[in-house]
Amino acid sequence: MKPTPDAIASGSEGAMTPQQAAALLDQVTHEARRKLEPSPPWLLATRAVAVLLLLGAVWMSVRGQHPYQGPTAADIPFLIAFIVINFAATVSFRRHAVAGVRGSSRLRRSEIVVLVLAWAVVIVIVAALAVAGTNVGRYPTSVLIAPGLAWAAINAARRSWRRLATGLGVAVVGVAGLLAGPVGAWPVAGVGLCAVLLCAAGAVAWNHRA
Repeated sequence: MKPTPDAIASGSEGAMTPQQAAALLDQVTHEARRKLEPSPPWLLATRAVAVLLLLGAVWMSVRGQHPYQGPTAADIPFLIAFIVINFAATVSFRRHAVAGVRGSSRLRRSEIVVLVLAWAVVIVIVAALAVAGTNVGRYPTSVLIAPGLAWAAINAARRSWRRLATGLGVAVVGVAGLLAGPVGAWPVAGVGLCAVLLCAAGAVAWNHRA
C-alpha cells in the first residue's frame, strides 16, 4: 500500500527521508497523469459499445444487398451523428484535462498538422475515386488507415506506447476491412474498433491502479 501524503509528511522528527520524498513524488506524478488523461476508461468503453452497435446496424442493412449499394439513407444520419458526438466529446474532455497545462500533454502544432494532412489525404483519395467512377462505398474502412498510422507515428515520436498501439490497431482494422469486402468490412470495423477501444480502456484503468 502506498503511503499517503500525511503519513509521509509525518516523520519521527518531522523531516522527510529521501525514500519518503521519492514516494510522494511518485504518488503526485501518478495523480497528475490520471487527471490529465483526456480519455477516461468509461468514455473509451462507451465509444466501444456505441461503435459496435452502430456499425453492426449498418451491416444488418447492407448484408442483403445484391448488388452492393452501401449504407441506406436511414443509416447515414446515425453515422454522421456518431462522428460529430464522438469528436465533440473528445475535444471537450481533452480541453478540460489539459486546461492550463503546457508541454507534452498538449498536441504540438506540427502534430496537429500531421493529423489534418492524414484526413486530407483520405478526402482527396475518396474524391479521386468518386470522380473516376469508383463506388467509394465499397471501401468503407479505407478512411481508417491514414489517420491511424498518423496517430501511431505521432505517439511513437512521443514514446507513448499505449496510444501508438491504438493508432496501429485502428490502421490494422482498416486494412482488415478492405480484405473482408464491402459487406464484411462493416462487422470487421465494428468488432475491430470495439476491441481496440476496450483494450485502450483496460490499459488506462490498469495504469490508474498501478
